[in-house]
Amino acid sequence: MSIIRRLTTIGAVAAFALGVALPNGALAEAKYKWKMAASWGGGPLMEIGAKAFASKVKFLTDGRLEIKVFPSGQLSKGLEVRSAVAKGVAEAGHTWMGYDWGKDKTTVLFGGYAGSMDSERMLHWIYEAGGLELWRQFNDEKFGVVSMPMFIRTAEAFLHSRKPVRTLDDLNGLKFRTAGAWLAISKGLGAAPVTMPGGEVFAALERGAIDATEWGTLYENKSTGFHKIAKYVIIPGIHQPTAPFELVINKKAWAKLSNRDQELVELAAKLVTFETWTRIGQEDAKALDFYKKAGNEIIVLDAAVQKKGKQLGLAWAKEQAKTNPWFDKVLKHQLQFEKLWSQARHYRNVISE
Repeated sequence: MSIIRRLTTIGAVAAFALGVALPNGALAEAKYKWKMAASWGGGPLMEIGAKAFASKVKFLTDGRLEIKVFPSGQLSKGLEVRSAVAKGVAEAGHTWMGYDWGKDKTTVLFGGYAGSMDSERMLHWIYEAGGLELWRQFNDEKFGVVSMPMFIRTAEAFLHSRKPVRTLDDLNGLKFRTAGAWLAISKGLGAAPVTMPGGEVFAALERGAIDATEWGTLYENKSTGFHKIAKYVIIPGIHQPTAPFELVINKKAWAKLSNRDQELVELAAKLVTFETWTRIGQEDAKALDFYKKAGNEIIVLDAAVQKKGKQLGLAWAKEQAKTNPWFDKVLKHQLQFEKLWSQARHYRNVISE
């Protein structure tokens, strides 16, 4: 059993980290120096994701493994990180698996889509119910890389919009930027989705080339400045109820590490995943007040829209499963897990209002 399975709480992780530190606090000279290609240029995904991971790895390995993080565009294009790592351009990468949905749509089941469960359930599925094993096996077989979760979001904001969006009628013909499976699924809501590189989104929204955009969570979107040019903040993110990101590693680079250092890399990735979940959850709660003070109007999507999004997501997924054995395998595994958890709201949540 790996160290990831043995250390199941943040407290245990912290205790272990302290235990492996050198007594005098010094770090050994790096035995391995890796380059990490990131799909982003900055923001939380870079700061509390990729860079935080690099720092934790250096600490946990007592300096044996040193990772230098490169922003999007320096080692590879943002949407091509996995390919760059597979080819050895970088030893590691931080990306979102759903970017590769054009190569195999199974990627969105791991990265999150409109039919996904929420982040709490996704974390349990990954780490306790066999999801991680499927994740690793899929990436090894389909892409020839070592892969594991690293960073996870709560539900994203649905849109930063120049127009109010609440009902299905409001979505009809709405031109907005998105990516992944939602490009196809959202057409069922009558919308007119488009995709574009992240660096072009602000300008497109500012000049009215698009009506709205989705991006990250309420907290993550503060740094984008979308709220300055789009008055309406639409919640919740029915297109992305959860969003696990991934650490992808070149197989040859991985094989050079000792078993111990491999386990420490896995440990660092898991720690970052749980820390980002709690950090973003807390910051999202504070972000609503931020937007209100900035003069934005918060709009909650009608229940009919929320339910329709989930229905369309699952319908889309079942269609993919008919012709893709891997998609079928993972989808069935997730739906069985959701069935097991179907009564969780009754025994986990106490009605207080």
